[in-house]
Amino acid sequence: MRSGDALILNLACTGVIPTRAMNPHVPLSHAEIIDDVACCLELGVQMVHLHARDAEGVQTGDPEVYGRLIESIRALPGGREAILCVTTSGRKDASFPSRARVLDLDGDAKPDMASLTLSSLNFIQSASINTPDTIRQLATRMQTRGILPELEVFDLGMANFGRVLSREGLIPRTPYVNLLLGNIAGAQADPLSLGALLTHLPDDSVVSLAGIGRNQLTANALGLLLTDGVRIGLEDNLWMDSSRSEAASNVGLIKRILRLAVELERPLESPARLRQRLGLPAAA
Repeated sequence: MRSGDALILNLACTGVIPTRAMNPHVPLSHAEIIDDVACCLELGVQMVHLHARDAEGVQTGDPEVYGRLIESIRALPGGREAILCVTTSGRKDASFPSRARVLDLDGDAKPDMASLTLSSLNFIQSASINTPDTIRQLATRMQTRGILPELEVFDLGMANFGRVLSREGLIPRTPYVNLLLGNIAGAQADPLSLGALLTHLPDDSVVSLAGIGRNQLTANALGLLLTDGVRIGLEDNLWMDSSRSEAASNVGLIKRILRLAVELERPLESPARLRQRLGLPAAA
């Protein structure tokens, strides 16, 4: 990357774990998620990584809830052009049938992309289970449904498995990859770890950088310097500062990245151009 290269902003606004007790700004209800996404689209966000919550605020895989979220975002200014990604997370339910339900949405409720974590991994208090068979099944269903995988890579093993899937023809020739740095059991947010990961990704990957917890700002800064974009939001980090004295908001995190992007001369990529680059159809 260099000054002048267009920047991708991928908003991860809610996630599986964050609660209102952890951060008062976490959007949980349908209306709260839509309001947050609307504000971030106005700021220039081109991609949104969606986790739906049920009436009690708990992560759900219910496709009806995701369908309503997608339809509502599509109705927002800029919503049709935005690239919308749903999670197929194995953090709450590792089974393929449950995780794949959201891939069968159609019409205005159909997502552009869906997450595909490339191995099992441990977080600080829980695990995400992703067996090789389940990963391949999800990749195959996405391919059949015309949904682009959003590859999630936490370590070198996952990067290598991405190359395996590429050779098997299960992911696109120009894959989109989120590198997530700073997890307790994964690659850390430093230049050496990042360089190793980048050399092991499938050729022609489009890469965004994310950081877990206090690593978010460091990872995003590396992304501004060295990769196509950043993933940012309350799913990954709840604080504006490393001392945890100021609760973050999605809008506040995006505005900080935009300030840094101006200084580094990284203009925002247009949603239309990003769709073309990833091989997604133009917005209707």
